[in-house]
Amino acid sequence: MEKFEKLTGIAAPLPQINVDTDMIIPKQFLKTIKRSGLGVNLFDEMRYDDDGNEIPDFVLNKPQYREAQILVAGENFGCGSSREHAPWAIADFGIRCIIAPSYADIFYNNCFKNGILPIALPQEQVDVLMKDAEKGANARVTVDLEAQTVTTSDGESFAFEVDAFKKHCLLEGLDDIGLTMARADAISAFEAKASTERPWV
Repeated sequence: MEKFEKLTGIAAPLPQINVDTDMIIPKQFLKTIKRSGLGVNLFDEMRYDDDGNEIPDFVLNKPQYREAQILVAGENFGCGSSREHAPWAIADFGIRCIIAPSYADIFYNNCFKNGILPIALPQEQVDVLMKDAEKGANARVTVDLEAQTVTTSDGESFAFEVDAFKKHCLLEGLDDIGLTMARADAISAFEAKASTERPWV
């Protein structure tokens, strides 16, 4: 998993509440078990019409937001069914950070496991970031995980809270497999000892 330390990038505004996981990645795209390739279908029903053509007014279809790495959204982001494909699609599109007033718990935790930093801020601070994001590609937002701050293009900074263990995992680029592999020596030592003490197992 790619480390998340400090990110400066374009923020796309999505001022919509209750964006559920079916809106993030519709059910017809859940057949795959691969994490790659889902970015093209992120927000599929909002991005494309019935003929598969891009809807020009949707934020991620606008030229200034095609390279967005940060998404500023409304409250209760990621609600609905607990599909891990949702953060897969977000990450595959290139978004590394989401900023919203609140999240659904399962989606929130899945983000960390997939290298995405979900930041919860008070509504009034999200409103400031939303307005900043509406400036387009010239407005760059900086997210500093080590310092736990989000800074607007105008230099206004907001502090955010994050669980210490989740922060450590993002800074080190450790998903569940990475955490296990970090203890490979201890696991090997345990298995060798167990094999000697209980050869019948």
